[in-house]
Amino acid sequence: MDIPTPPGTEPTDPEPTRMQMLQGNPLLLSYSLQELLARDTVQVEVIPEKKGLFLKHVEYEVSSQRFQSSVYRRYNDFVVFHEMLLHKFPYRMVPALPPKRMLGADREFIEARRRALKRFINLVARHPPFSEDVVLKLFLSFSGPDVQNKLKESAQCVGDEFLHSRLATRAKDFLPADIQVQFAASRELIRNIYNSFYKLRDRAERIASRAIDNAADLLIFGKELSALGSDTTPLPSWASLSSSTWGSLKQALKGLSVEFALLADKAAQQGKQEESDVVEKLNLFLDLLQSYKDLCERHEKGVLHKHQRALHKYSLMKRQMMSAAHSREPEAVEQLESRIVEQENAIQTMELRNHFSLYCLHQETQLVHAYLPLTSHILGAFVNSQIQGHKEMSKVWNDLKPKLHCLFAGPSGTLTLPRSTQEDCLLPR
Repeated sequence: MDIPTPPGTEPTDPEPTRMQMLQGNPLLLSYSLQELLARDTVQVEVIPEKKGLFLKHVEYEVSSQRFQSSVYRRYNDFVVFHEMLLHKFPYRMVPALPPKRMLGADREFIEARRRALKRFINLVARHPPFSEDVVLKLFLSFSGPDVQNKLKESAQCVGDEFLHSRLATRAKDFLPADIQVQFAASRELIRNIYNSFYKLRDRAERIASRAIDNAADLLIFGKELSALGSDTTPLPSWASLSSSTWGSLKQALKGLSVEFALLADKAAQQGKQEESDVVEKLNLFLDLLQSYKDLCERHEKGVLHKHQRALHKYSLMKRQMMSAAHSREPEAVEQLESRIVEQENAIQTMELRNHFSLYCLHQETQLVHAYLPLTSHILGAFVNSQIQGHKEMSKVWNDLKPKLHCLFAGPSGTLTLPRSTQEDCLLPR
């Protein structure tokens, strides 16, 4: 799925330290949708299958406009890349990968997964921190052998974003006092937006599917008319008086299949266009919203939970030390004091990570809102598809209408048009 970029806008390699922050507060970002889309456009195409002894392996050609690169990747390469992103950026929106199918994948599954992988890699390539990381560059441009080990090596001795961010220890200073209230409100808003877009995507899928089903029906309708016109069954004597009528009808019916085939083609084109330009854009936005929901869950079940456990452990140690002091056990007290100091350091780190996680969440929320104007792209594509589709099909229907006149010949050979057709003929041209 490609979204047009404004004229004159070319993908550029962003400066390593550029996060496009508003002056005075590194927490606030000012990205527009077009600026995010212009960071890169990545194509993912299936290449011919390689047949192994037992399994068929699907490979993808991944082409990056920004890096001017084209590499081959397997699904498992995407899996390792995804793991490295989560390892390095646990406090950022990492989109989910489509599921792996263990047994024989059919064409429909392979195509659905290709589209999902394309959405995944484009969201990653356009995400500011990800786009500046070596892991992304390796995945999109490294053409040597064993890319999985190369990805792992690049992240093996490197910690996560918290350990390398110059703002990690100061994140709390930039957070608003009511950050927890804002976090809860943002989470609820994104949940509601997700639910609405999920329903919109389902309806858009049904609309596109109906257009494709309509195409199949029109094609069969035309073929049946052609079959009727090609029927060679001799006319019984009872119908001999109408033999000329039936012969004319058959000739006319046979010729209508061309127009119905054209109508079927137009309907199929409209359905496929809406799948590509409407459904896929909705899926892209849903993938982004789902990654935000996943991030919120990681924050609560991850760093927040670890912080609470560390505090609980610290409380237990303090009680144990008090008990040992009352029992006059100096060695036990000394050991507990050492452990308490270690736990205090762990708690301090957990508190810093908690604040840094909230700092990142605040920025990720801003990125989600930067993608909201995608709604206008989606509605515009839907409206244009409907206008163009109806316009093209209307032309074919109008071209078909004059050919129906020979179908309405009466017993004496005169035309007896249906009432609606007679009225149409009386209308001024």
